[in-house]
Amino acid sequence: MKALIFAAGLGERMRPLTDRTPKPLLQAGGKPLIVWHLEKLAAIGVREVVINTSWLAEQFPQTLGDGERWGLRIAYSYEGQTPLETGGGLFHALPLLGDAPFLLVNGDIWTDCDFAQLPREPEGLAHLVMVDRPVQATHGDFALDQNGHVRADGPHLLTYAGLGIYRPQLLQGWRDIVTDVGAHEEPPRFRLAPVLRAHMPSGTISGQYHPGRWTDVGTPQRLAELERELARTD
Repeated sequence: MKALIFAAGLGERMRPLTDRTPKPLLQAGGKPLIVWHLEKLAAIGVREVVINTSWLAEQFPQTLGDGERWGLRIAYSYEGQTPLETGGGLFHALPLLGDAPFLLVNGDIWTDCDFAQLPREPEGLAHLVMVDRPVQATHGDFALDQNGHVRADGPHLLTYAGLGIYRPQLLQGWRDIVTDVGAHEEPPRFRLAPVLRAHMPSGTISGQYHPGRWTDVGTPQRLAELERELARTD
């Protein structure tokens, strides 16, 4: 299994920390956020990782190299100076990922979720990890029904953890779904959420609930909170 790490964001809410360092390379617990992911991916037997980049892209190979120190082979999917959003970033990286299911994780999250608990192949097109809504979230993303299917709406909305298993086939026919303005650009820039929502009624998006630790490291304050938490549990 290969993996894709989303690392192309501008990190605007994290400024001034991200003025000179891309968000996934900011440190927590003595190492960059993205290294936590690389270590966990290597531990479950992943050997090939694609990292999409844009803002301060040159720092990723400078810091991570080719992945050899973790027993990985890292390829970089450079999106240009303007990030392609989640859907566009995934579409742009597909040639490096191949035809098999892959693990996708956002480079700016931290979680104690065991990647080994995720299915190697989703029953449908994608399998998403869901968590309780964090304090800063005014509303959730999706609901998880009793049969393990992710739905666009429901009585108890959860937050998508930025972690899941995806099939490349998820993006087949995406142009018939997406209405984002940037979808007509080259390369296309669009969000992944509308594509996921479009497939939910057919039951092809499954999911699981993670009750453990998770944080979207989106602001300097949340990074500082994570640093304190990791120091307490070290």
